[in-house]
Amino acid sequence: MMDILYVYKNKLLMKILRPHLLLAIIGLMTISLQACKTKKLAAKPVPPVSKPVEEPAKPEPAPVEKKEEPAPAPAKPNYTFDNIQFEFNSGVLKTASFAVLDQVATEMKKDESVKFILNGHSSAEGTPEHNMSLSVDRANSVKSYLVNAGIPAANMTIKGFGATQPMTSNDTEEGKVLNRRVEIRKVN
Repeated sequence: MMDILYVYKNKLLMKILRPHLLLAIIGLMTISLQACKTKKLAAKPVPPVSKPVEEPAKPEPAPVEKKEEPAPAPAKPNYTFDNIQFEFNSGVLKTASFAVLDQVATEMKKDESVKFILNGHSSAEGTPEHNMSLSVDRANSVKSYLVNAGIPAANMTIKGFGATQPMTSNDTEEGKVLNRRVEIRKVN
């Protein structure tokens, strides 16, 4: 019986002391954390600064007149453009044409008052109506690219010629490839 009483007494004691013990632990942890904080260092006094010895003022040199050099004249635009080539039966620009069109846009931006005509052409395969439509589509593709590059749309006119003005003979495949083109001409 004594053992039961002893156990009961210990449980009761623990129940009473538990909140006090918990508070004591929290208090000790707070104190130890405060002790761990870094201490601010006291500012060291700044040593007195001695005044520098003043030297007699030197006369300033007279300002030199700068000769204004004339600004370099802007480069004259070069309106000799390569033809933009297209695949068979297509109005979609070839990737190789992008470099040519970027150069065209750079030259066109030098003088935005100049007007251009975009002449679309095709090879002789297909009906005349289809070739005419294809040549207009090709000219529109070039115009769209140049407008996206910053050239005003009002500066460009498109015209389709179909297969009526071949550059070379349509008898060979090489000739047909050269005839699938858009020419960019300056309007006088």
